[in-house]
This record gives sequence, structure tokens and C-alpha cells, in this order.
Amino acid sequence: MYAWIWRHLPFGLPGKIGGSLLLAAGFAALLWFVIFPWADPWIEQTLLPWDEGQLEGDFPPEGGPGAPNPNVVGDGETPLPEDPFEIPYETE
Repeated sequence: MYAWIWRHLPFGLPGKIGGSLLLAAGFAALLWFVIFPWADPWIEQTLLPWDEGQLEGDFPPEGGPGAPNPNVVGDGETPLPEDPFEIPYETE
């Protein structure tokens, strides 16, 4: 198939190289803008089931009333350190 396309592209070697690049870009655009969006709902439903949540219960919206304060640790009174990546013990 590729040999047939190569033989039928016009304008010698520069035209064949340019035509090949245009065909490849056109095929990529066709996949990106037409085929993948068309197939996306089917792929998500059949091949990618892990985006369905397993949580049960009534959760407040993030940052809303009743949501945990992200600036305190578990007991609700001890503030987080300024640098969350700071190790709280000696390493040397």
C-alpha cells in the first residue's frame, strides 16, 4: 500500500516527501478530531470502568460547610508545618 502511494505522489522526491508528510498529518488529524471523539464514549464504558466511583454516603462539597480543614492535622488543633515536605526528625 505504501509503495502504491509513493509511486502515485507527484513532483519527484521533494513532492513525494511533502505529500507523505501531508498525508500523515491529515490522517493524524482525522483520527484526533473525528475517530477518537466518536469512539470515546464506547471506550470509556467498555474498556475503562475504573472511573466509576465506589464511595457511598453523603459527602459535603469540597471546601463547603462540614468539610475538613486542610490546614490542620487529624486532631483538629495541631496546625500543619509551613513546609509539608520537612522531615520532623534528624536524618544525620
